[in-house]
Amino acid sequence: MSTVVENVKSKSGQETPVTPQYQTEDGQPNLALLEDRTPEAFKATSALTLIVGALGALFVLLNYFPIWHTDIWGHLSYGRLILETGKMPSTEPLMPLAMGVPMIDTAWLSQILGYLTFQQFGTAGIQFLYASAILFVAGSIAISLYARTKQPWVALLAVFFFYWCDYQQLLIVRPQLAGMVCFAAVFMLATAFTWRKWFMVAIPVVFALWANLHGSFIVGLAMLGALTVGRAIDVLRRTRSFKMMLSESRTRQLLFVTELSAAAVLLNPYGIGIYPAVFEISGNPNLQNLIEWDPLTLRMKQGQAAAALFLALVGLYRFSPRRVSAGEVLLLGGLGLGALWTSRLIVWWAPVAAYYFGLHGAAVWRMWMQARPAEPKRGGLYTVSILGMAWIFFAYTPLGGRVLHGATDTPEKEAAQLERSLSRKTPIEAVAYLNENPPQGLVFNSYEWGDYLMWAGPKDMKLFVASHVHLVPEEVWQHYLEISQVASTWSSKLDRYGVNTIVINPQLHKGLATRLDDETETWEKAFESNKTVIFERRKKI
Repeated sequence: MSTVVENVKSKSGQETPVTPQYQTEDGQPNLALLEDRTPEAFKATSALTLIVGALGALFVLLNYFPIWHTDIWGHLSYGRLILETGKMPSTEPLMPLAMGVPMIDTAWLSQILGYLTFQQFGTAGIQFLYASAILFVAGSIAISLYARTKQPWVALLAVFFFYWCDYQQLLIVRPQLAGMVCFAAVFMLATAFTWRKWFMVAIPVVFALWANLHGSFIVGLAMLGALTVGRAIDVLRRTRSFKMMLSESRTRQLLFVTELSAAAVLLNPYGIGIYPAVFEISGNPNLQNLIEWDPLTLRMKQGQAAAALFLALVGLYRFSPRRVSAGEVLLLGGLGLGALWTSRLIVWWAPVAAYYFGLHGAAVWRMWMQARPAEPKRGGLYTVSILGMAWIFFAYTPLGGRVLHGATDTPEKEAAQLERSLSRKTPIEAVAYLNENPPQGLVFNSYEWGDYLMWAGPKDMKLFVASHVHLVPEEVWQHYLEISQVASTWSSKLDRYGVNTIVINPQLHKGLATRLDDETETWEKAFESNKTVIFERRKKI
């Protein structure tokens, strides 16, 4: 039987203390038995284990966030339609008042992937995709910062700032999350300390996918352009030579990969037409009436978070020993001004600002402490711990439970699970009523609910609007606003469009709900819950 020894005798007879080891049959310590034989490339560190643990906990938490009641359901409806018809729609197919409006679906691939995921795994699959997208962005920031600074606390603090700034935007499940994944991948590659040859292929490939996942690829091209111009400015400042600026390898690499990426974007069903389509969407006048497209202000929680991160960056730049590159100034300034113009753009500013906060924060810390961070412990045990945590984190997600234990076995349990996975603002009761009592004619609805009504309601139900308001004719959108705000012509507008059913949120449309209650000769309240009210016209048009 093996025993433990505390000392080993040398040839001279002296006892030398060693770490307790198991000894072999001949009495010698079996040092090989406890030797870490993990290949060096696969040995993780204690700090990396800490980062993975923190990100894994965030990942599990995100998997239990309820699915928001807006965009995702409309995108799933488009994905379902594309797969059922086998072709891309050339005009708006789901909103009858927008029939014939030309449509360039920049998110078609996200919609198909989302629908296939839902078809296979239900809401658990959508929640898993949602959490995975945010985890990828947060993980890219954390791992890149840790690789460059060796400070795990800086990496995690940067992730906190990123999530704090983007929290409100990240609540909504939509193809923009796929765009954020692509943005993070390109940003981390383009700003890597060492440029690898395979970057010249990887970055354009990401853009080829990005152009089919979401229209935000234009932000990625602007990012590459800013980094290219910034690098050229840095070289010119150092060398005072235009010739050196044009011949410097990193500048030429960035310029070339930007050109390749702009060409890779053309690998989409619409070709070069995708470029003007993206700008037309962002410039659509209907978007001016949506809160999420308002300018960023300090009255908004995300505006307050952005201000805190901005002030932290200003303080770090004041003391940081690191050189501030022109590229980061152009990126932070350009994306920051964009966010001030429309708060929707904070989703692109926040990860960039968080990353540079981490770089300069670590530099200031090292300067003040006058010491480099201690080398973290490495070993195969940490690798095993990371793999074990990854499995545990997956097992504790709704999708993990579904994969490991199977789907819920009864319709009642499935219905309860569905309700738990949806936002409280989702009009589940209204959809149940409409499915039992299919409406005749056009349905006037709260635009926020249009997507879910389109997805889960009666198949042939005709809705007034949904969240793709950029496809709604401007006149129709203005009439929607007039009816919602109970303008003087609200009743005649309902008559004009042949509206026989009204499905609204009484809290958001309190004035309209009150007026409909008063119009008892024309309208009757057919259904009411704490978040939904349905009115039906007594004499159908």
